[in-house]
Amino acid sequence: MPNIRKVAELAGVSVATVSRTLKTPEVVSPETRDRVLAAVERAGYRPNLMAVQFRSRRTRNLVVLVPVIANVFFARVISGIQEAAQAFDYRVLLCDTLGREEVETAYAELVHAHQADGVIQLRAFNPFEKACADGQAPPPMVNACEVLDAPPCPTVRLDNRAAARAMTEHLLALGHRRIGLIKGPQGSPLTRERIAGYEDAMQAAGIAPDPTLLCRGNFTLQAGYQAAGELLALPDRPTAIFCENDEMAIGAIQRIRQAGLRVPQDLSVAGFDDIPFAAYCEPPLTTIAQPAEEFGRRAVAMLVALFEDRTLPEPHVVLPYDLIVRGSTAPAPTGSGQPQPTP
Repeated sequence: MPNIRKVAELAGVSVATVSRTLKTPEVVSPETRDRVLAAVERAGYRPNLMAVQFRSRRTRNLVVLVPVIANVFFARVISGIQEAAQAFDYRVLLCDTLGREEVETAYAELVHAHQADGVIQLRAFNPFEKACADGQAPPPMVNACEVLDAPPCPTVRLDNRAAARAMTEHLLALGHRRIGLIKGPQGSPLTRERIAGYEDAMQAAGIAPDPTLLCRGNFTLQAGYQAAGELLALPDRPTAIFCENDEMAIGAIQRIRQAGLRVPQDLSVAGFDDIPFAAYCEPPLTTIAQPAEEFGRRAVAMLVALFEDRTLPEPHVVLPYDLIVRGSTAPAPTGSGQPQPTP
């Protein structure tokens, strides 16, 4: 195997210059840098990565904690993480934790074991909480998407309350007054904030809260299907259903159609996330678009800044949302002759 001395000989420079060129090319003149890199190519030299990592105290590995890797929204976030990590020359260690705290804590320990440099956490849980309570300095971490109420680290999030209020106001503007809400997982900050936005809009419209219109969900197709059935069974069923993510909305549409009702003529449905399927389901789904890939890109950039001890101009980033109006929402049906769902 060729070594660094062979590269130095071919380039006509010292071993120290070769090392400096490979580690910090910006401090070497362009002419010398080009000569060294050409010699590296001619010699077929590949640095000993373990030795480089030992000297730099970097593994160039990032741990990404994903609560549900099968979720389409998280898949888009991961795509953004992968893109940015490659640009910064880092590898991604992807951990599908299923939202289990003990699993997240175990994977986060890779940082303490010097097998990774930092963590991107996509759920509202601090895997280093116990270590911090014991007086240890917290390792580099960025919390994105679902964010802790009192985060100990930089964050990237959406204003979920404002976004949910905007969607509810859209349905109110169409004349809907009985608007069902299919919620996300219990205990999730996303669920809490989106409920708050829905309630803000309903209260501003002078509509008294009706707890029967709020159904439990868990961000899955099955949850949307089941909750829609519960809303259709109400004596005074809603004329619109707002689902806290698109997958539940697609499940709800399926249940509504099975009941012999039409979307949006008989009942409007709206979602949240703007996953790729949203524009192509039948009818195309009205939803809140989140910049999912940008969550990932921002999280990586912020984490790398922490590695390099750079001050973040914005330690807590709030990304924009868009209300995307498509064919699944329409003016509320009028009159007493509304079609009734079949069992």
